[in-house]
Amino acid sequence: MRIIITGGSGLIGRELTNSYVNDGHEVIILSRSPERVTGLPSGAQAVQWDAKTPQGWGGLVEGAGAVINLAGENIGGEGFLPDRWTEQRKHKIIESRLNAGNAVTQAIQAAQDKPGVLLQASAVGYYGACDDRVITEQNPPGDDWQAGVCQQWEDSTAQVEQLGVRRVITRGAIALTTDGGALTRLMFPFKFFVGGPLGSGKQYISWIHMADQIAATRFLIEHQDARGVYNLSSPNPVKNKEFAQTLGRVMGRPSFIPVPEFAFRTMFGEVATVVVDGQRVIPKHLQELGYPFKFPELEPAIRNILEK
Repeated sequence: MRIIITGGSGLIGRELTNSYVNDGHEVIILSRSPERVTGLPSGAQAVQWDAKTPQGWGGLVEGAGAVINLAGENIGGEGFLPDRWTEQRKHKIIESRLNAGNAVTQAIQAAQDKPGVLLQASAVGYYGACDDRVITEQNPPGDDWQAGVCQQWEDSTAQVEQLGVRRVITRGAIALTTDGGALTRLMFPFKFFVGGPLGSGKQYISWIHMADQIAATRFLIEHQDARGVYNLSSPNPVKNKEFAQTLGRVMGRPSFIPVPEFAFRTMFGEVATVVVDGQRVIPKHLQELGYPFKFPELEPAIRNILEK
């Protein structure tokens, strides 16, 4: 099966590529700079695209088993510390998602032999700040800026459903891995014995082990009954304080030095909402479809990741 991945050079895209190639599938990663996409396994290749149109690559969609649209400017930035959401960065974050979604839609519209499924990435930020309320796929979107971005991102490929193409939307939680992403940032102060909760510690963190992130994505692509919205998150979200205590316990470090909310917001501005405001997200639809979580509990998940 041929798999086309936009944003495939990112953290999740790389893991998906390795997983599919290991099972004998062909993977095509669309990249604005394919020459920089190095270290790909045999069976995967990077192909040039402008992230705006199907020019030069659209024909690859013909007969593809799946198209996975992950493309979009990293909402937290590329550095170790999060980048502020300036008006310029906000525009770039939204534009990158809408342009990629439109390009994918145009390619599928032009294809005579439509792909088997389109998987459209999104995030649990769709729900906005939710205090301690349990959130499932039935909950409405939030009213903050990040929620608006997720809504537009999801809508960018909605037209393919009118073409008879099965579409799956995945609203991802924090994917835990030491290869990058949020966990690496969260671990840093613990290494110097100054770790602790962020803000009040009462806000919920929705998380998922990277192994489940990849396995659940493939499960939804391969399950013909899967369509619509699925939360990609562990069935057991935890409060920030519990997350910090668990991380400290596994690392053998204390967890008693909190980072005050006002300090975090002062340092990073609006982007602080990603960690200071919480969401208690449950993967109701994924569980109903029968996905078997490999790591449903936090401590075994973190121990598995750090042991590697």
